Amino acid sequence: MSPPSPQPPQRRPLRRVDETSAGGLVLDRRGPEARAALIGRLDRRGRLLWSLPKGHVEAGETEEQTAVREVQEETGIRGRIVRELPGTTYNVSGRPKVVRYWLMEVEHEGPFVPNDETDELRWVPAGEALRLLSYDRDRDVLRSV
Repeated sequence: MSPPSPQPPQRRPLRRVDETSAGGLVLDRRGPEARAALIGRLDRRGRLLWSLPKGHVEAGETEEQTAVREVQEETGIRGRIVRELPGTTYNVSGRPKVVRYWLMEVEHEGPFVPNDETDELRWVPAGEALRLLSYDRDRDVLRSV
């Protein structure tokens, strides 16, 4: 009689953690052409990547509250939500990340101070913003407006 075949090691199921973030597209429509507030972040290679402000939903916050808070933290702009915009889903480290966006107008514009999340803030005409944004998903949000 032959010895029993070795049993494969028991694998624990991988814990799937979905991440949800919220952010805003802040538009200034007071001039002849609408301008969008974009943030620039330096990546590991020193490239300045342009995107819309967004961040993680904290415990006890609604996604709308997160969007307003993140816009203010990253830009110095206190935004007023006008309406929800299309969101996006993409993978980060093999896990889905959902980002919900809201269109905002400026309620108050405080000083912009670079911090650990944002290196630069720029008001950009909407047409130029489509070219400047580093990610297709952010361009899709802007196009939806």
